[in-house]
Amino acid sequence: MTARPSPGDLLLVDGRASVQFAGDRALAFRVVSVSDQPTYQGWVWLTGYVLNRRGDATAKREIFVQLAGVRPTTAPASPSRGGRALRPQMAQ
Repeated sequence: MTARPSPGDLLLVDGRASVQFAGDRALAFRVVSVSDQPTYQGWVWLTGYVLNRRGDATAKREIFVQLAGVRPTTAPASPSRGGRALRPQMAQ
């Protein structure tokens, strides 16, 4: 991805984006904001949430990555709602 990410984008951040995310440190990342702060060419500060395999946000982070190394990814499974189905109330 060479275009700047936008809020709401879901990205795969791995060793291609920065060595700190290589191997088992890769993560799914939901972008909240993209900094306009000047950086090295091709790099950007992103703020967002790390997602687990179920799609739940587990941590808010600010990361510094190479634009060419981040890739869009598909959304993880929808977060669960505690396993309880909501039932409409019957009128009496």
